[in-house]
Amino acid sequence: MKLFNTHIGRLRVIAILEGISLLVLVFISVPLKRIYGIPEVSSIIGPIHGILFLLFVFNTITAGVEYKWKFKETTWKVLLACIIPFGTFYIDYKILKPIYEEESK
Repeated sequence: MKLFNTHIGRLRVIAILEGISLLVLVFISVPLKRIYGIPEVSSIIGPIHGILFLLFVFNTITAGVEYKWKFKETTWKVLLACIIPFGTFYIDYKILKPIYEEESK
């Protein structure tokens, strides 16, 4: 798959997966755990989200170095996105997708 051939492509995939895992964690597994006393979903989704979060941070820094992003202009926005629900989807649309499309030409 062509998407995995570049740092930006991999970062886009990880961003979407990390965003989905955060939404599942916040809106499904935490309520199940806190309201209904069902901790099993959190015990599965929590570590998966943690791994995706670390992969996202690592790949953001790697892409930032490779593409020579200025930290104050781009890198911090991408890093901030991973702690805000829906943030990675927004960053993918506003920052990562345009870079990827430009690179694919």
